[in-house]
Amino acid sequence: MMRKLKRWVLPAILIGGMVSILTACKNNKSVNEMSIDEIKEKVRAFYGENKEIKDGNYDKSLAVKCINGTFVGKKTDNTITFRGIPYVGKQPTGELRWKAPVDVMPNDGVYEAYYNAKSALQPEVEVSSLYYQGEDCLYLNVWKTAKVSEEKKPVIVWVHGGAYEYGGTVDPLYDFHNFVEENPEVIVVSVAYRLGTLGFLHLSHLPDGKDYPDAQNLGLLDQRKALKWVYENITAFGGDPDNVTIMGESAGGGSVTQQTLLKDSCQYFKKVIAISGTPGLSRSTEQAIACTNDLMEALGCKTVADLQKVDVNKLVSTATELLSLRMAPERDGRLLPLNPWEAVANGAVKDITFLHGVNKDEMNFFLVGMGGPEPFNEWAADRKAKKLSLMTDEEKALVESFCKDVKGESYEPYCRLFSQLMFNAPCLRLSEEQTKAGGKSYTYYFTVESAVPMMKSAHGMALSPLFKHPELDGDTGRAFDETFSKTMRKMWVQFAKTGNPSLTADISPDGKAKEWPLYDLKDREVMVLDEFNIHPEKESQRKIVDWDRSYFLTKYYSF
Repeated sequence: MMRKLKRWVLPAILIGGMVSILTACKNNKSVNEMSIDEIKEKVRAFYGENKEIKDGNYDKSLAVKCINGTFVGKKTDNTITFRGIPYVGKQPTGELRWKAPVDVMPNDGVYEAYYNAKSALQPEVEVSSLYYQGEDCLYLNVWKTAKVSEEKKPVIVWVHGGAYEYGGTVDPLYDFHNFVEENPEVIVVSVAYRLGTLGFLHLSHLPDGKDYPDAQNLGLLDQRKALKWVYENITAFGGDPDNVTIMGESAGGGSVTQQTLLKDSCQYFKKVIAISGTPGLSRSTEQAIACTNDLMEALGCKTVADLQKVDVNKLVSTATELLSLRMAPERDGRLLPLNPWEAVANGAVKDITFLHGVNKDEMNFFLVGMGGPEPFNEWAADRKAKKLSLMTDEEKALVESFCKDVKGESYEPYCRLFSQLMFNAPCLRLSEEQTKAGGKSYTYYFTVESAVPMMKSAHGMALSPLFKHPELDGDTGRAFDETFSKTMRKMWVQFAKTGNPSLTADISPDGKAKEWPLYDLKDREVMVLDEFNIHPEKESQRKIVDWDRSYFLTKYYSF
């Protein structure tokens, strides 16, 4: 989401649906009538600090011994939840700001794992940002069934989205209790990571920047450290470290696909689920340096030492105003390849199996979130002009031709263009390059529409049914068909278990087999996730991408 359009922040929160759970508290006001401060008060009521248990008084059946301590969770129904487990040895504060995450150390202590840790520092835009924040934010949560089993369970690790600037694991949408209750054969882990200027700020070009060689991709390194912790400790929870699937949406989808290209990361997982996110959600070194220089000028700083003296809240707020939608992982040629598409095509990730896709009307989320056509068109026209300035005359003509052929309201050409640039074309290119390299890609196209005006099948629309939170219907405007929702969840779980999301009739919720074909270069089949007709279909029938007029946009990336 774009902080510079501050006037639509509150409507975006309310439409986003993540605060719907707050209405469970007895309150005469609806969420739409509540102020930010009132919402913040309710969100922060869930906060607590996990403490060391020194008297030996704890339920041993809820305790799991890990390298860095024994952690005691809480049981609700048939699921045990562990919240706020640190996956680093030291939190990235003080002299460790802008430094790579530190490994955990062996620890024989016993600790509560009852409460979510703080959210990463960020602007106050959505629910996780209204929770308590801090630089000491590198923690994870685990959900597992309470039922004892000798069989090791597949593991899904969730990486949240939020444009690499917002979000956190405290968001009620990312509570996986319902998901694991229904699917006790999997274990789910959610991870927090550094965001924005503390997670993705290029510093090495500054006079004293040589001591901060990783600052531009710290958020990804945090995620990799969390994956290492999972690999080394998940057996104690009953999980299989050799059957880990990483999953994310939006910037989280970008993150998990970038993890496949991040040096030394693939040893910790075998499969990827990327929901509306690809390696295209990244930026060049030149773009990263320009962002840093803008921030330095605004703050009157010359060196990293100068930056360290700036109040961290001022640092975050200034960066937000200046750099909104410009912060992202950097294709630096060291941690990430300069050209991720080329790397995938050359087989860098051919041993990783992908399940990924897009929604039919991705950009409509931003149309609604920004407050409607007028502010959205203003933003989109400016963004289009900047993108066109990078293109050849022939490419500009192709873009203008594409936009001209889009029928409908004034915002429709912009919605379709930026859906192509940011989501559709990169999604199909990932499938294409992975398949060319001999790898596997299961690709989907989500078409279910919201009841919210203008939202259609927008960005993030699949999350509430996928995570079994029909009550969080701010985006959807309604609960989706339960059989459809359960089928989608079952396909995701089947993929995590076997590497193939297809369902046989005996495990399919509607009793009908669902054969999900691998993407190939001849038929380009995708699984259409229609609310009442899940089925495979050739891309040429849906025209998910305009191969002549928009596919080339992938080389201009999303930022």
